Amino acid sequence: MNVLLDTHIFIWWTLNDTRLSVALRLELEAPANGVFLSAASVWELCIKHELGRIGLPENPEDWVRRYYRDYDIGPLSIAYEHALAIRQLPPKHKDPFDRMLIAQARVENMRLASLDRMIRQYDVPLLP
Repeated sequence: MNVLLDTHIFIWWTLNDTRLSVALRLELEAPANGVFLSAASVWELCIKHELGRIGLPENPEDWVRRYYRDYDIGPLSIAYEHALAIRQLPPKHKDPFDRMLIAQARVENMRLASLDRMIRQYDVPLLP
């Protein structure tokens, strides 16, 4: 099954953060699962890094490219189908990046890896 990473999961996974459970880490590293990172998450990372809200060990461009390669993460572009699917979401979550990830996961039939409680209110397949 294909998995779409929420931004915080991508950060925790690549930085070996202890907030990422061993069970979730094993799921992400299972050969049967394809793992993807949305352009929305890359955009969010760049904005938050620029604002000083997240610290990364290097600039976002090099960091994201390295982990795409090293962790065999597939890129997921934002398509018009994804943007249109946002209209089908109830307004429970105000974060536009998370709303895009929910829409993308639903359109692409992916499980969304997220620990965000607000995302859990939506009809979207989740991991874990």
